[in-house]
Amino acid sequence: MVKPPELVFLATIGIPTICLMLLIMLPFFDRNPERNPLRRPIATTAGVAVICAMAYLSIEGALAGAPTEIELATAPQYQEGKEITATSGCLACHKIGENGNTLGPALTDIGQRLGPQAIERTLINPTPPMPSYQSFRDDNPEQFDKLVDYVASLKGSE
Repeated sequence: MVKPPELVFLATIGIPTICLMLLIMLPFFDRNPERNPLRRPIATTAGVAVICAMAYLSIEGALAGAPTEIELATAPQYQEGKEITATSGCLACHKIGENGNTLGPALTDIGQRLGPQAIERTLINPTPPMPSYQSFRDDNPEQFDKLVDYVASLKGSE
């Protein structure tokens, strides 16, 4: 995972774009007809830099973990709710522990600020752009309750 989170955009969009542009513009910068890489320092440096950047980003991506897992320690009674939360799309916008995104507010300590009823109301009638979980509650009330219980149990580091 790229840390700090502010650099995620640079790592996922910026660096690959710069590498691609470097490769596209390389013939315009290095017009040397020599074929020996040791006599073409610009082309060799650009090629090695692109390979290193792509290798670094590939390793970071591989080590980042699954986007549908929450690595935060959880009490056994909330384990199923944790799995439901992770697979319900919450991590696409919210951060729980070290996992997730920063588009929405972090949920790591939401249980300190909101009770289960407030969390349930927020899930059913959220502020845009968050989607409503009304149909999830109607179709899977037991799973919805476990999701709410898990989110309400998030108290941060105590």
